[in-house]
Amino acid sequence: MAAATAADKVLISTHLADVYSPLQTAAISISTSKPHVPFPPQASDDEPPPEHAQYASFFHSVQTGVILLRLIHNGLIVELVSLSTETPPIRFVFPYTVLPNPAVVLWETRELHILAVTASGSLFRIVLPLQTPQQLWSSHMVNNWCREYHLKYVKEYLQALVQVQGTHSVALALTNGSLIRLDAENIGDKTSADHWTENLFHHNTFLASLTSFLHQGSTDGSHIIAAASHPQPTDIGHVWTLSRDRTLRLWTARSGCTSAKLLPSVASPGREPSPSTSTSSSKPSVLLDTAPQKLIIVYDGPNVLVFIPTPSSSSSGGFFQLFTAANDHLQLVETFEASRESAHCHLQDFAVINGHLHTLWDHQGQAAVEILDIPMSDVSNEPEAVGWRVVRYPYEPDLTPAYLDELLLSPGSLTDRLFSAVMRPGVFSTYTLRTAIGQYTDACRSLPGPPPAPLITSYISLGEQIAAVVGCTVTLSRDTQTGALQYDKYWVSLKRDWEGFIARCRAVERSARWPLALGTGPRGEVLVAERERTGALAVEDLPLRLHRHLRADLGAEPQFAVCEIAWNLRTRIGPRALRALEGRVVDLTQQEVAFPFADIIADTAARSAFRDSLDDGAESWLVGRLQSVTDLDASTRLVLDLVGGFDRAVKMEEDEVELLLPQHVSVYTRMLTAAYAAHSVQARYDFILALIALLFLFAEDLVDWDPSLLTEIFAVFRGIAMLRYAAEQPAFDAVPFTIVDDADEVAARLRTLGMSRTAPAASAPTPALFPCLLEQIGGSAVDAPLAVAAHAFLDMSGLLQATSTAHAARLEALWCERLRSLTFLDAARETLEWLPRTPAVMYVWARLWLDVGRDAEAAEAMDNLAGSFGPYSTLSFEDADALAAVLPGGQLFDSMFGFYLHASSLFKSASFTDHDVHFCRLAISNAPPDWDTNDLWSTVIRGATDLGYWDEAYAALMATPHDMLRRNCAQHLVHRMCEEHAIERFMSFNFVGLVDEVEGSLSFKARNADPRVQPFYSRILYTWYVTHGDYRNAALVMYQRARKLAVLSNTNEPAQYFSLAEQQLEALAVSSNALALLDQKDAWIILPIAPEGLGARQPERKRRKLTRHIPEDRFASGKRDSEIVKLSDVIAEYTLLSAQLDLVRKDPELLHSSATLRSPELVVLRLVQNNRFNLAMATARTLEIDLTDLFSHLTRQCLRLSRNPEAVLSEDTTDWLLTDKVTSWVGTPSDRGWRYLRQSLERHDGPDTNLRYSKVVFETITGLERASTPPPWLIHRLEEHDLEWLIRACMRFELLELALELTLSLVHKAESRLVQDPPKTAMSTWLPYTLIDQLLVATNEQTQSDLSNRAIGLRRDLHREVSNGARRAQKLSHRLYQEL
Repeated sequence: MAAATAADKVLISTHLADVYSPLQTAAISISTSKPHVPFPPQASDDEPPPEHAQYASFFHSVQTGVILLRLIHNGLIVELVSLSTETPPIRFVFPYTVLPNPAVVLWETRELHILAVTASGSLFRIVLPLQTPQQLWSSHMVNNWCREYHLKYVKEYLQALVQVQGTHSVALALTNGSLIRLDAENIGDKTSADHWTENLFHHNTFLASLTSFLHQGSTDGSHIIAAASHPQPTDIGHVWTLSRDRTLRLWTARSGCTSAKLLPSVASPGREPSPSTSTSSSKPSVLLDTAPQKLIIVYDGPNVLVFIPTPSSSSSGGFFQLFTAANDHLQLVETFEASRESAHCHLQDFAVINGHLHTLWDHQGQAAVEILDIPMSDVSNEPEAVGWRVVRYPYEPDLTPAYLDELLLSPGSLTDRLFSAVMRPGVFSTYTLRTAIGQYTDACRSLPGPPPAPLITSYISLGEQIAAVVGCTVTLSRDTQTGALQYDKYWVSLKRDWEGFIARCRAVERSARWPLALGTGPRGEVLVAERERTGALAVEDLPLRLHRHLRADLGAEPQFAVCEIAWNLRTRIGPRALRALEGRVVDLTQQEVAFPFADIIADTAARSAFRDSLDDGAESWLVGRLQSVTDLDASTRLVLDLVGGFDRAVKMEEDEVELLLPQHVSVYTRMLTAAYAAHSVQARYDFILALIALLFLFAEDLVDWDPSLLTEIFAVFRGIAMLRYAAEQPAFDAVPFTIVDDADEVAARLRTLGMSRTAPAASAPTPALFPCLLEQIGGSAVDAPLAVAAHAFLDMSGLLQATSTAHAARLEALWCERLRSLTFLDAARETLEWLPRTPAVMYVWARLWLDVGRDAEAAEAMDNLAGSFGPYSTLSFEDADALAAVLPGGQLFDSMFGFYLHASSLFKSASFTDHDVHFCRLAISNAPPDWDTNDLWSTVIRGATDLGYWDEAYAALMATPHDMLRRNCAQHLVHRMCEEHAIERFMSFNFVGLVDEVEGSLSFKARNADPRVQPFYSRILYTWYVTHGDYRNAALVMYQRARKLAVLSNTNEPAQYFSLAEQQLEALAVSSNALALLDQKDAWIILPIAPEGLGARQPERKRRKLTRHIPEDRFASGKRDSEIVKLSDVIAEYTLLSAQLDLVRKDPELLHSSATLRSPELVVLRLVQNNRFNLAMATARTLEIDLTDLFSHLTRQCLRLSRNPEAVLSEDTTDWLLTDKVTSWVGTPSDRGWRYLRQSLERHDGPDTNLRYSKVVFETITGLERASTPPPWLIHRLEEHDLEWLIRACMRFELLELALELTLSLVHKAESRLVQDPPKTAMSTWLPYTLIDQLLVATNEQTQSDLSNRAIGLRRDLHREVSNGARRAQKLSHRLYQEL
């Protein structure tokens, strides 16, 4: 391929907002010691955005590399940006506007000094000590880092042009033509200030009086608009100035103005033989503009080069005049014009670099650099040979409405297409986009009505905000007449909104691309600074050069005839046909081809009617041109070399700088390299697409072409398309920051801003994918030229080395893997779509699916890849090499077992347990015999357990050969099954050989887990024991649960108490049921004695200690005593708790009186008081509590029923009088009450109780109702069992008549027994004679009026019967005595 000539240059730039973020800068405020300094003036509407620089300059040294100085925020902030290192930028916020032009200089190779003069009349020196080569400065400032000097000759607002000559000298060119020179006698240090001497010079005399200082506001021809001095380092202290009247003056340090020249307004070639030393009296008719301009430069000699602009000229933008300054006098050497392309353009800067003159022009809003053909040393010798070479940016489509319409021809939605165009790297900076979206949002908010939700929503990234906000005010409306949705109007309005937003972006970006200054880099390369961009001139590679020539209709070299023909076809078919063709070619390339490309192209061209997009004349012309090519095959292959190869000069330089050596480069260098590579890729893509269009035009003739050539064409297209896609993808948004819009906000920040603010240490985020890939792949070296680095990057990508679309080479698969590893998942997916499904590609697909959460597809791909490893693999060498490149470690696994381990680790790291278990199983089945599979079995068992695959987990648990692992995992399985409530399935497993571990695990949980929280381990363990027939342990578990619940239920909250008490009742009931299943002799459990205070509501029963009779020395110390709990004890606890729960339900306030609920007697008493007689009787019987008080109270209730039924029925009688059984009895409530009492006595009172409850009832009745007689059934009951007590009770309660009657009955019964069965011995019969005597005495003491007639008769009968009985007893005794 032809090498690029030295004349071929191209301008490459990058946005500074893409290199660093303002949030990463250290902003340091500077205060002034000068009094009465006003606030900075407000910025006008026509001022550029705050972050766009008004002035910029480059500084370069061996110690610092390249530093960019920018004056931003309406002249209030001076910013330093290191372009050679990754040192975070630093900003200095001045109290007042900084005059042009501040400068940075190097002091003794160890400090950077910034010299700046403010319009308030202060000269500031800012000292930045140099740190390390990679970290030039720090935001932690040294002592006396800012030194201020107040100018003596400035009493008010200063207007001047600042020319910094070095660390010791500063010149101020005033608007009246005078010059103030400041010289530092010595430079201060950390403790002392600078000492400046200030001299004022006038242009009309050599030594003017300082008191004759004229008013600075003059706007006449003496107004100095340009100044220059000899570049540093130098000992020449001269200053050259140019005023509006085109007068060039030379100022010396001692004498002031020593020479002056009036320059012409129109170029007149030639040289002046003897320069004049006095100022010319003639003045030009048209003055130059008042704005400061770069119109003078000084270089070796010293030679002075002056530019005189001619804005009205149509031949050029001005002319140059070269002077010598020998002997402190100006002498014209030569005059020559600028290029014709500079007409109506504005010169921004010019410099002599490497002996050649370089000029920077504002060419219709874009930077253009023009280079003089011959060295400046030859200008005076060969003035007729002066020519210019123009260097511009590579072609970039402007987002005009016409181009946007062309973009919409591609597949995809309107929003997607326009959003992608806006976010494409290099089109707009993040600052431009943020500013434009802010303006767009403000405009939408100004509309009437409430703002749409997207306008008031916060967004994470700038891209998300743009996609949501732009077009949010457009709504889909309906036709007022038909009601149909008006989609056409909606799409038109949406497109108009996007066009408006893009127009705002273009306006801001136009300001950002305004050129400012030229500079030089470490290799002598030319640097260009714009308001928000900076770039460099680089060698133009062959694709870029040929692309530029063909776009400008300059033609191409004869060897590139096919390329020129294809480009001509591209321009003739139009954008619509070209976009359609591009879509078909992309679809064709991404498919797996099973037919020859010649047939596929012919079929596709016929179906798409591609020839119809050309008229007959154009087609005939193209056919004729193609027939004129002598060797079509070689010419076509030359086009492939153009697209997929590199220039020889570039390759030679690549070998020289040894790019493969790892070297550190700055973010700025990587961004420039990526931008160059992107432009080159776009040019190559245009060429290959044009070549394919040519193939479609002559599709019928392709059968005669070499099939390998067609295959290679599409392989190259695939590679360049993948590169182009990556070049157009943004990576992520820059860090958001706050824009300072006006001086008031700046002033407010100055008051609140600290002396320093440390910036983050991390590098600025890059807004493009290419720089990220460049950083990982390499290809950019510190000393390598830009084109060399870009070509090395493209070469190392490997995407342009493919010769067939049926294969995926090693570097192609590695490219996709890099995209995936850098987390650019969408880019990786789109790139993988281009490649065939080879093993390496499928592995990257699997990793990508795993990253995006499509685990099923990833697992299937991994399963299919397993056969590619091991001794029986059938991979080809190419596929094996590609697969090894994307695998960890860069080599293939030696067996399927190793791959399964790797797959398992991938899914484990992604938390896909299901597939992790799957591949662990496969690894176990393929594990070598000596491999320790303990971890694999653990993963399988625990993974299946965590997934809830109980059968699989149990099967793996029982199958593992590792006994210790089995025991540990058994506990884990038990716990998880309990937590997931898989109790039924758990009980179906028998856990052969692991029963002790299962029971131990459940027992531990049952003892320590909160019984209120699910899962209820005590219930589960109970079920386990019952299932296995261990009823004693089952009862013990539930009883322990009841004990724990009893402790927790010791609360004053009713709701909590009811819940816990009911659970405790359930536990006690279940425990008693389990004990009931045992033999009654063995219905007991053993448990440790609970500490005092636990089970506060347990019944007061006597504990049965097992260790009562066991000596202390017979068991280990520290063990607690145990107690036996029988079935009856459990039932007793249940009964008491049930009674307590019933009481609390009736009266929750009882919870505050723990003593009432603690004592069983008090519980029964409280039940009795609440008329809960049934429950009280059952509780008392179970707890073996005396029922005396109960029956006494029940008797009183019956007496009340007899006297006042309504009063009793108004109380709660549901538990005894209103039960179903009692209410079924006939009679009055009083009758039913007495019947209930009688049946209760029959149930609970008898000989075993000595009828004490019946006696209590009798005493209660007689004690309360002496006038009435107790019920006959009660008297009869007592008479049958304890007649003597009854008689005594009647006597005690003065029921003498009843007592007489009962005593007489007793005597009659005794006589009847005596008659029926005569006694055989003495004393065989007995009567309570003492009691009878007491009764007779008691009745005798009563007056006749106190006894009833019946009582008197009964007493008489009793007396007679007793007397007769005594006589009969005497006779009987006498007879028995005689018989003896």
